[in-house]
Amino acid sequence: MITHLINWLLHLDVHLLAFSQVHGAWVYVLLFSIIFIETGVVILPFLPGDSLLFVAGAIAARGAFPLSVVMPLLIVAAVLGDALNFWLGSRFGHRILAKGWRWPKAEHLRLTHEFFERHGGKTIFLARFVPIIRTLAPFVAGMGAMSYRRFAMWNVTGAITWVVVVAVAGYLFGNIAWVQRNFTAALLGIIVISLLPGVFVGLKNWWQGRKASAH
Repeated sequence: MITHLINWLLHLDVHLLAFSQVHGAWVYVLLFSIIFIETGVVILPFLPGDSLLFVAGAIAARGAFPLSVVMPLLIVAAVLGDALNFWLGSRFGHRILAKGWRWPKAEHLRLTHEFFERHGGKTIFLARFVPIIRTLAPFVAGMGAMSYRRFAMWNVTGAITWVVVVAVAGYLFGNIAWVQRNFTAALLGIIVISLLPGVFVGLKNWWQGRKASAH
């Protein structure tokens, strides 16, 4: 199961193109569902959001489906996903924290809350570009870090920017010969780049904690 999932992710361009050719308009349902679930269900933050947007843009450039249809659809999916996640945080967040569930971990929620303390509302915008944090940030916001009205503004702005930037990058660069020959490496590169902000924040928090404990 895990091996099959990894293979599917690493060859996302092939599988998504084949799916669109065989199932037609159902590809829109698939794309919408993955983005909605990745952003909206806090226990499933490992779906391929960034790479899926890039691949969708690349395949749209090949004429499989129009980018002008895909981008608005995925923006709606991203907005609704974060809205659901906010509601889940407001309804169940403190119960999960009190019971110490294995996921989401209390430590991850604490670090995300600290990120809110430093960056305020733009955390929702910045989190769009960081896997896992993208899923945790709306959940923590719903636990009381932000009013829904303020959250909604950053939610919509972040969703539009994230989908447009990554999908258009795929549309413009996904079919370059070098990228096509090294598509797996390109997808892995996207994943690594998208993880860098989270790694940086984690290292920064670790260093600050170490300095604090030394005093």
